[in-house]
Amino acid sequence: MDNNSKTAQPGGAWTRLELWKKILIGMILGVIVGTVMGPSAEILKPIGTLFINAIKMLIVPLVFFSLIVGITSMQDPKKMGRIGLKAIALYLGTTAVAISIGLGMAAIFTPGAGLNMVAASSDIAAQEAPPLIQTLLNMIPKNPVGALATGNILQIIVFAIGLGVSLALIGEKAEPAIKLFESLAEAMYKLTELVMKLAPYGVFGLMAWVAGKYGLEVLLPLIKVVAVVFLGAVIHIVVFYSGLISFIGRLNPVRYLKALTNPAAVAFTTTSSSGTLPATIKAAREELGVSKGVSSFVLPLGATINMDGTALYQGVCALFIAQAFGIDLAASDYITIILTATLASVGTAGVPGAGLIMLSLVLTTVGLPIEGLAIIAGIDRILDMARTTVNICGDMMVSVLVAKSEGELNKDIYDQQTSTADTTTVNIEAAKA
Repeated sequence: MDNNSKTAQPGGAWTRLELWKKILIGMILGVIVGTVMGPSAEILKPIGTLFINAIKMLIVPLVFFSLIVGITSMQDPKKMGRIGLKAIALYLGTTAVAISIGLGMAAIFTPGAGLNMVAASSDIAAQEAPPLIQTLLNMIPKNPVGALATGNILQIIVFAIGLGVSLALIGEKAEPAIKLFESLAEAMYKLTELVMKLAPYGVFGLMAWVAGKYGLEVLLPLIKVVAVVFLGAVIHIVVFYSGLISFIGRLNPVRYLKALTNPAAVAFTTTSSSGTLPATIKAAREELGVSKGVSSFVLPLGATINMDGTALYQGVCALFIAQAFGIDLAASDYITIILTATLASVGTAGVPGAGLIMLSLVLTTVGLPIEGLAIIAGIDRILDMARTTVNICGDMMVSVLVAKSEGELNKDIYDQQTSTADTTTVNIEAAKA
């Protein structure tokens, strides 16, 4: 009996580990293995791809069902509009602050100074920002089924909001449909939990591939850019977000930072705000006590329009490119960058690499060489890790502040948050209340 119990201990210890610790172990092992294997670590990439595909599988149904359930659970269109306005105002405001921090960091550390690069012809085509009216028109799906099939998150959100409001307005006749959507949403939450069990292994495969493909040698010429973006990300999360939680929400910021570990680890490795949404919703409800109604509405919205990390990255990279090519920017150029990046963030898809496309809009707007994209593209995957992490941390911060302002934050869960998975599991039902 004793011998059997002893042999079972290693597996049991791994099972008892919290998810973020498993993910951290996977990251560390992935970096080590990738560094040792070099380019041949490509063979491990399918492990990470499998995890990413499983996450992507969840996105559309999770956003659609969660939004409908969130809206119908409010049962008050005025309340929904109020929450939406609060969330959008916070998202846009924090995005403007993020790009200001990025510009400030790049101005202080001057990562592009001394490169003395000269603009030349480039194969990378500039992306033109669509007119505002066209952006608004594109939000309305001509075919909702087509939007669901193609994964157009912004159109899905608009359709889900419209359907949710309609269900809330027709009263008793909507009850069967609402119960169906609630059941489907619960099924998606359970499927999310099952998929997240693959996270440590997927993270291992992804990190091994990144470390093997890029290596330290590739990062050395641009290590200063990477360092400035990562430092700016830490400042934005630890100082700015925590400050808002403390001063506006009157809550313990340490609790908020602690709850970020799992979704931040997923965001860092998958580089997808939409892909991290399952983990974000789970953490907001179970560890921060955000109500089902608020989390189901605010978080999917944030995964689409809240791109603080992308904005911060654009600020650093735009100024880096200006410095690298010896171009002096006027005060009006800085203002233009802030406004462009803030508005462009609304249309940035929450998928890997989308920030690089949006950066081209910023460069074009202020007349910076589009060739700069070729420089950034080489390290974009590494920078994407930092900016995606900032994005989802901002989503969770806004969900907490909105829930607190609406009286829908379970303080017992927030204040009694512990590091044990058992307590989190016990509190899940209270979080959904």
